[in-house]
Amino acid sequence: MATTIIIAFEQFLSNTVNLDSEKTKSARASRNWLIDRVHEFETKYDDFPKLYTEKDIGFGSFARRTKKRPLDDIDMMLCMTGRGASYSENGGLIEITVSDNSNLRKLCFDDTDKLSSRKVINKFIEKLKNISQYDNADIHRNQEACTLKLKSYEWNFDIVPCFFTTEGNDGKTFYIIPDGAGNWKKTDPRIDKDKTTRINQDCDGNVLNLIRIVKYWNKRPTMPSIPSYLLENMILNYFDGKDSFVSSYVDKEFSGILDEIQAQIFFPVYDPKGIQGDINTLTIDERDKISTRAFVDSVKASQARDAEKAGHTKSCFSKWQEIFGSEFPKYE
Repeated sequence: MATTIIIAFEQFLSNTVNLDSEKTKSARASRNWLIDRVHEFETKYDDFPKLYTEKDIGFGSFARRTKKRPLDDIDMMLCMTGRGASYSENGGLIEITVSDNSNLRKLCFDDTDKLSSRKVINKFIEKLKNISQYDNADIHRNQEACTLKLKSYEWNFDIVPCFFTTEGNDGKTFYIIPDGAGNWKKTDPRIDKDKTTRINQDCDGNVLNLIRIVKYWNKRPTMPSIPSYLLENMILNYFDGKDSFVSSYVDKEFSGILDEIQAQIFFPVYDPKGIQGDINTLTIDERDKISTRAFVDSVKASQARDAEKAGHTKSCFSKWQEIFGSEFPKYE
């Protein structure tokens, strides 16, 4: 319970929306321990790919610090050397050709010199099962990742094997990861992280809490959910280059974000990496329902702010509970 809206939002963010700091520390420690064990594979096993460990990189909302509760997955890309291999791209599909003397050759499609991403993932899974602490874990392939789940943790580890390219003619580098169908595709989580960091810093560090609380709103069963990566980019695009002050009080900014979602959900949202094109793949029906809910809750948020200004604190609390549900603190 809380006596003021400021206290209510502080409690809501701390106890319901943002990740628990102690669990986050534990998750990072367990992630780092697991990465260290994987780094040992190339010296322990002759048939394991050679690694390029300095190019390992975290990705996803945990790495970008935009993840809300619960902490259910931690994504990491573990890099292999491309020595003895080369890649070619055709219409977004990447093929990796492997020379005879590379230890990647045994991971090619049968009777070819083309590297199979499924066989690479399966090789990671095979060796992960040899770690004694993970012998009872659920380890399986999930599209482009190998997913590892221990009963002692509430989160999964999603490990994505990858390569890091040399500079192209344009001076750019990127990562090559499995495409989920046996081949490869390019990505670059550095761009996503840099965009998030830059916009958050430009807004005095106030954007991350806003992303997390809007994600909480997005997951309530009042409308179809917006895919997390799409929603993040819509919010970041809204604040990118914003010339007005961005408040640290999330209730002051919330209505404006919903107004943006209400309007922009009908339009393309382009991948900042320039790889995926339009990432807004929602159906027309889904967009209609999301826009309607965003409008309704934006009006409620404005009414809550008006009630607070008028000194009607109980009414203000009631409106925010209509938006966020019973987890929002009650008025004391």
